[in-house]
Amino acid sequence: MRLLFILLFVLNGWVLSAQMKYPKDFFQSPLDIPLILAGTFGELRSNHFHSGIDIKTQLRQGLPVYAIGDGTVTRIKVSLWGYGKALYVAHPNGFTSVYAHLQKFSPEIEAYIKKVQYQKKSYEVEVFPEYGELKVEKGKIIAYSGNTGGSTGPHLHFEIRSSISEKPTNPLLYGYEVRDATNPTLVGLYAYPLSEGAVVNQSERKVQLNFTKQADGSFLADKVTASGTIGFGFNAFDRQDLAANKNGIFSMEQKVNGKVYSAYDFETFSFGETRYINTLIDYEHFGKYRQRIQKCFKDPSNRLGIYKTLHNNGKIVVKEGVSYNVELALADIEGNETKVVIPVEGKKEPPRITKDLKKTEHYIIAQRPNNFDLGAAKVYFPANTFYNDFYIDLEKGEDTVTIHDNTVAAHRNFTITFDVSKYSEVERKQLFIARLDERSRPNYARTYKRNNTFTTRTRNLGRYTLTKDTLPPTIRPRNFKDRQWLNNYRYLSLEIADDLSGINSYDAYLNGEWILMEYEPKTRTLTYNFDDKIAQQTQCALKVIVTDNVGNSSTFESTFFRK
Repeated sequence: MRLLFILLFVLNGWVLSAQMKYPKDFFQSPLDIPLILAGTFGELRSNHFHSGIDIKTQLRQGLPVYAIGDGTVTRIKVSLWGYGKALYVAHPNGFTSVYAHLQKFSPEIEAYIKKVQYQKKSYEVEVFPEYGELKVEKGKIIAYSGNTGGSTGPHLHFEIRSSISEKPTNPLLYGYEVRDATNPTLVGLYAYPLSEGAVVNQSERKVQLNFTKQADGSFLADKVTASGTIGFGFNAFDRQDLAANKNGIFSMEQKVNGKVYSAYDFETFSFGETRYINTLIDYEHFGKYRQRIQKCFKDPSNRLGIYKTLHNNGKIVVKEGVSYNVELALADIEGNETKVVIPVEGKKEPPRITKDLKKTEHYIIAQRPNNFDLGAAKVYFPANTFYNDFYIDLEKGEDTVTIHDNTVAAHRNFTITFDVSKYSEVERKQLFIARLDERSRPNYARTYKRNNTFTTRTRNLGRYTLTKDTLPPTIRPRNFKDRQWLNNYRYLSLEIADDLSGINSYDAYLNGEWILMEYEPKTRTLTYNFDDKIAQQTQCALKVIVTDNVGNSSTFESTFFRK
């Protein structure tokens, strides 16, 4: 299918020329309200860059979402997490627009996807309509804004991607107007000794720098004394004029004595590289303080393609007796800029603060596979699970094992395997692998059960244990009672919950026929819309079966009346 799109674009001369890289008058806005952003393109998120812009919908759901140009629907996805209800539209100029966290689709598209859901008997579906099967027109309603999936509040997640490479590009490059005359805000500034023996302000560890605002609006850091190879990092955010949200910046440029040592921006990036965000930020600092420091230098394991300029990977070799003027320019996409000047003096001084290197029994060589026996469980790290070599902290236990902590990022999944041979067959059915949070509360880790072993694949370091779930999910009606007349009702709503392993699946039947119920995990609600017209009888029998992740099941049955 993708190859067909490419051929169509090429044969019809639709691939953009270099001078029309981002057409500014081709697409219209996806909403008919002023564009105020809750999130910017490239914004730093957990393990990924934000691939679109989040447009505020005035704290409401159900706003009309319009096709930004003529095109055809190429993908529809409905999921409980992530983008929730999402729509992908390919346009004849080589771009694809994406609309996510939708409440519902336009009637034609809604009917198309509901037919698939009923055929597959599943709320979660993903389909790729034939090219031209679902055409859309510029300015016509294709969906309604919502709060589905991983959204934490009503908004429209909006993307523009290349139809050929599938790389997302910054939507604000296409002429959309977002009021922004506000400079980025500098929160923190840091210096890093990088080479063996390097020292910054008599410290072999990272140093936070003080800075003051100057009369011209720029910032001046206190003088830094250093020797060896060093680097800098910053914590910053950007605000648009009509919103208080702390959004991401667009670009960073680092100059040393007038020469550009490093520069990157968020014009575009590849989904295949987005997890390398964990090499752009100081991940150890993030694990401890939940603050993202962006490095102005590039680590050897960093494979991001966002860099425009790199000299010595942004690292500064400081020589004794030489002065350096380091200047950082942090900008938003409108060109509003915050400048930071850091004076550096090359000076050899003995360190007063030495490296804090915690050595353990086990050392990880990142490029090699590593296997450890922790008693209750075995852990296997494939080659290149981690970005760098390090001493890993491992603790054995009878039912609980500790696999380091959240200050180290894993790039690939690793495997944890528990031996459950000491448990009976009955006990095993209710057991699962759980990751313990900071309060020792268990969180279900997808558990694969085979004979005497339970296995999970994860990228999260921390404490893992075996936990038993003996209680089935709960089901209760929210907006109706048994044997009630529901003539004026538009929908049925139930609340489902599971206090430990979590909801795995649910099925609902009306008069013996499977019906589509939409599940919203954030509110723990199941909803059936009477517009589906399955309830044709006056007396209707409803049956809902909910199963948790270890197989505990509950059944709810009720009768209602409707004309």
